[in-house]
Amino acid sequence: MEYVTLGNTGMTVSRLGLGTWRFGKRHGDVVETDREQAHELLEASRDRGINFIDTANGYGDPDGTAETWIGEWLTDHDREEFVIASKVYFPFDGWGEPGPNDSGLSRKHIRAQIEGTLERLGTDYLDIYYIHRWDESTPIRETLSVLDDLVHEGKVHYLGASSMAAWQLAKALWTSDVEGLERFEVTQPMVNAVQYDAVGDYLEVCADQELAVCPYSPLAGGFLTGKYERGPDGSVEAPDGTRASLTETFGEHYTTGRAWDVLEAVESVADELDATPAQVSLRWLMYHQAQFTCVPIIGARTKSQFEENVGATDLEFSREQYDRIHEARTTDQRASGRQ
Repeated sequence: MEYVTLGNTGMTVSRLGLGTWRFGKRHGDVVETDREQAHELLEASRDRGINFIDTANGYGDPDGTAETWIGEWLTDHDREEFVIASKVYFPFDGWGEPGPNDSGLSRKHIRAQIEGTLERLGTDYLDIYYIHRWDESTPIRETLSVLDDLVHEGKVHYLGASSMAAWQLAKALWTSDVEGLERFEVTQPMVNAVQYDAVGDYLEVCADQELAVCPYSPLAGGFLTGKYERGPDGSVEAPDGTRASLTETFGEHYTTGRAWDVLEAVESVADELDATPAQVSLRWLMYHQAQFTCVPIIGARTKSQFEENVGATDLEFSREQYDRIHEARTTDQRASGRQ
């Protein structure tokens, strides 16, 4: 396993992080990853040298399930081996109905949620604490102030920001600088070869401010694994049990010619490297290391998927192959006759 320094934090992490948003996640009666599978994935990740575990208080059904299962597993392992990240923002109802202060980034909500997260994980501190989204209702200074307190209290080591606009990230960094507060050092936007351009401005801020980038959905919800086929009308034909078959909105993102062009380029490189499209897609993201520290978060559902994904760290990737995938993202769809 390769390791990198995570931006300016001084922490060393594996080139891939283990995402746990599938742990306990339900689609009706279907559980994407049950407790036994979750513990198996955690053990497999440790065996393969992954020391970076990503979770959130709202992962699982009910909320907190993922953190609880990680905490159970950690009781048989050395906490200090791992870099653990969690998040706060979304409504948290635990086993009941959410109350009026059970969401957002107010001092009250963050204070309540950090205690629950630490208890479920069975740890005294988090290595990274992300704000899961931007809170329009709470001044960013209030949010940063309470997060700064958590750092000085030793409950959190570093701060992170997940999905938000580039201007919001810049505003938060400016506020930290002006107010003398701990700033965000790690970010977690949705980044993959298909949707890279949508966060281009955000990534420019990260590069300029030397923030680490830990992309979620690096395989575009499974689209970049190559397991989907294009229907006669350009729609996604999904095998039973896949994300697209479980989520009605999945195909909306991948019915354009551009998405299929990117997948075609990924598959071409995969053939050359005797690799899988998933491995190539992950390695393509890692190639951004020259611009910013990039550690994709993989959310494998099974151990076999996990082993495939980890194989991305073994690939030798050329600039020409990177460029080929990059150029497929900018294909002129009018010239190809597709809309």
